Order: sequence, then structure tokens, then C-alpha cells
Amino acid sequence: MNYMKLNNGIEMPQMGYGVYQVSPEECERCVSDALRAGYRMIDTAQAYHNEEGVGNAVKKSGIDRKELFLVSKVWISNYGYEKAKASIEESLRKLQTDYIDLMLLHQPFCDRYGAYRALQDAYKEGKLRAIGVSNFYPDHFIDIASNMEVVPAVNQVETHVFNQQVEPQKIMEEFGTHIMSWGPFAEGRNNLFVNETLAHIGARYGKSVAQVALRWLIQRGVIIIPKSTHVERMQENLDIFDFELTDEEMCRIAKLDTGHSLFFNHHDAETARMFMNWK
Repeated sequence: MNYMKLNNGIEMPQMGYGVYQVSPEECERCVSDALRAGYRMIDTAQAYHNEEGVGNAVKKSGIDRKELFLVSKVWISNYGYEKAKASIEESLRKLQTDYIDLMLLHQPFCDRYGAYRALQDAYKEGKLRAIGVSNFYPDHFIDIASNMEVVPAVNQVETHVFNQQVEPQKIMEEFGTHIMSWGPFAEGRNNLFVNETLAHIGARYGKSVAQVALRWLIQRGVIIIPKSTHVERMQENLDIFDFELTDEEMCRIAKLDTGHSLFFNHHDAETARMFMNWK
């Protein structure tokens, strides 16, 4: 497993297991399977409504808490200083832990400044080992990174072979912030799993399209959290550290970039309305 050193000196696994769209009923089982498969970083969020399942799986795993890296996110309905502060305590309770390794602001809407100050204070109190943001476009990111006391350690954004975030990643690196991918498989959009370029490269190494897509992100220094509810897929996704793509192959995959989201634009009015109604 590769590790990334964050801008405050702590290290996090470059690869973890994400539980977005894993139902509360399935979450404990899935996280338990992921931990047995070898994952040591779990990414959840208040808006996923499955922090309890993550906490239960971690507690029952018997794995030393120090070996695990837990990530969660404050939802916009909990923004503002006081509400964010209370929501962090609630996430700690649900995850059954004294600290969260990385806590992010989930979206760049509502009172993100007040919410980020709550993250800063919880960080200073030792309840959060690192803090950051999610879905912050370059304008949102530069604003908060330039004006808050603690620079975000991570910015989690849609990142995959069709939306590569090359320029935003460079901007994050100017602040010592790591890019973290959500949707590393683009949720299968653009027929990712049968993409000819990825399949041709994978055949050379005896690897699947999915493994090539993940390996490409790893070699770009992107933190990834692929999700699957099937144990064999969890294991397959982990099995990407025994081969390396050539510069030529990296360039071929780079040409797949469309330069835009396959999901939504955070500057779009309808996207803002959607998140305002998301409970």
C-alpha cells in the first residue's frame, strides 16, 4: 500500500474503500469485508447515512484503531460554526471513535466559512487529525485555502479518466493540498468498463480495465476510494501495486480527458438547487 504525507505531516493510505451509495443495512457487512480484504482507509459522510455501519464494522474488526484511517464529511445542512461543531460530535459518536483522521466539508455551499472554522477548532482539540474540503472548484478552493488558518490537507473531487482535473490538481499542489478522487470509475459512465484504450493496456499486464483506471490515478498521485459491494471486486481493486504504467501508456490515457464533469457543475443553478434540497 502506498501512503501520502499530508501537509501537517500525518500519513494516509493512498487507497481506501468508499461507502457512497452503500445502504445503512449493507454498510457494516461491506466495511467488514473491505477490512478483511486489506483496506485500512474507509471514506464515509454524514449525508451517506451509514456512519454507524462503519463504526460497527471497525469496532468488531479487532484491528487497532491506530492502523485505520477514517474519513467523513460535514453536510451543508450542518454548516455554520455551531451546527458543524455539533455534527462533528455526532459523527464521532456514530463512528464510535475519539478522533476522525480526516474530516471534510462536503460541498461549497451555505456557510462554509463558519463550518470550516469548526473543523479548525476540532483539529486543534485533537478530535480531527486533518481537515479539508470536497467538491471545491479552483475558485472555491483558492478562496478558503487563502483565508483560513489551516490550509486544507485534501480536496476530494470527481476525478477519473474522463474528468482528469489536471489544472485543479496543480492549483491544489501550490497549497500543499492532495487531490482525492470520488467516482474513480465514473460510475461506469462513458462505457468506462469496456473502454478500448484501457482494455488494450490492461491486456499487456493481465489486468482489468478497472485496475488500469485505478493504477493511472495512483501514478498521478491521486488518493482513491473505489467502491464495490462484492468481496472479489474489493480484492481486485486492491491488486494494482504489482505493475506500473509506462509514460506512453499514461499519455494515451490522458487523451481520454473530456475536461468536464459527467455528473454536475457546481456553478450551475440547478446543481445548487439540488443540493439545497438534499437531506
